[in-house]
Amino acid sequence: MNRRMVLNTVGHILLAEAALLILPAIVSVIYGEDCLWHFLFTIGVALLLGIILKFASRPDSKVIYAKEGFVIVSYAWVLMSAIGALPFFLSGEIPNYIDAFFETVSGFTTTGASILTNVEAMSHGLLFWRSFTHWIGGMGVIVFVMAIIPNIADRSMNIMKAEVPGPIVGKLVPKARETARILYLIYVGMTVIMALMLICGGMPVFDSVVHTFGTAGTGGFGIKADSITSYSPYCQWVITVFMLLFALNFNLYYLMLMKKFKSVFKSTELWFFLGLVGLSIGIITFNVYPMYSGFEETIRTSSFQVATIISTTGYATTDFNLWPGLSKSILLLLMIVGGCAGSTAGGLKNARVVMLIKTVYRELKKLLHPRSVRAVNMEAKRVDEQTLSGVTSYFAIYIMCIITIFILLSIEPFGIETNLSATLACFNNIGPGLGVVGPTGSYADYSMFSKILLSIAMLLGRLEIFPLILGLNPLAWKKR
Repeated sequence: MNRRMVLNTVGHILLAEAALLILPAIVSVIYGEDCLWHFLFTIGVALLLGIILKFASRPDSKVIYAKEGFVIVSYAWVLMSAIGALPFFLSGEIPNYIDAFFETVSGFTTTGASILTNVEAMSHGLLFWRSFTHWIGGMGVIVFVMAIIPNIADRSMNIMKAEVPGPIVGKLVPKARETARILYLIYVGMTVIMALMLICGGMPVFDSVVHTFGTAGTGGFGIKADSITSYSPYCQWVITVFMLLFALNFNLYYLMLMKKFKSVFKSTELWFFLGLVGLSIGIITFNVYPMYSGFEETIRTSSFQVATIISTTGYATTDFNLWPGLSKSILLLLMIVGGCAGSTAGGLKNARVVMLIKTVYRELKKLLHPRSVRAVNMEAKRVDEQTLSGVTSYFAIYIMCIITIFILLSIEPFGIETNLSATLACFNNIGPGLGVVGPTGSYADYSMFSKILLSIAMLLGRLEIFPLILGLNPLAWKKR
């Protein structure tokens, strides 16, 4: 274990968080709010810890192997959340630190689960920081640090593999740092375009910016009690489209910029995702049509809710708790599937679902033709057995984690629907679930133990289990 490199990199990340905290501090100045001082104190804490870790642990070697990547990612995300919770707690707007930590973890992991019951009473600076954590966590703060710091190690791809969601993480260009820069340029470009479209649609500038952050990071923190319901149909359609765009694999956008359109249209995951979205919208539109005044409202509401759930964003334009059982069941399944690999969305990922389906199909074929040799193909390429083994192992651990968290959460005095959907919503980084934690509810009534448990679930889901489990394992710090 290259301990010095781990601590040094975590120090860089905390310094980056200190710099990012300047933006909500500026918003506080613009609106003349007292929370400015709480942001300044938090910036000081992040700077102090970052400087200590950076300069007290100068590494002899800058090589980062897989083990170092896991440790860096797990410690960085926990420390970022712990420090990022301070403005909420110090301001008194979230008086309990565990609640503030839950809210911040929910932000960075782009979950959108909230303990707030009156979000409109919060100051602009904290609302901005709350949504800005979505944007930071969407692409990954460590990927951001890699993009701007010139002396990150040659093997920094191991950090990207530990932080970027999906079964396969590859380089777009030979150097990992250049890959990180390309990803962030695409991310920033799409963010700016969406914000301008919302502003052109009549949404106030502040509202446009924070909702763009929530959409880009597929997080879903709203600034109104009714989420997106009170905004115009135009704004709802814009957010619907961009939730789906941010749920796609960002590699596809790079291929489009390189004019490799054939490679884009050959993407198995893309067509599976679009087919699933289209089928779900069609069934739900037919199922809930009698509940709305016309076809446009019905398809707009259905499309929005399918987009917000499969992209794991968590915005709402209606209380889908009131929908028929069929529609709620579809949404529950979409919670599990989630977005595409290499996107800002959470969930199991469409790529894994496709691989699992193809692997099961192959095994069934083997039962009929034992001597046959069949390969599993994705994106017109053969998937190696190691990747398939990794996907099936991940799915097994994924199910085990959900069962364990659900059983532990069952000590709460809520029904199975609420506790199961809360588990799925937090683990898959969606936010709202069903029942008490539905789109009009919150997680405020859960105990401190359950909030810590669900915070761990959000981190496990965002980092895809292995980095957090292996990174926080004391054995990882051993030299061998």
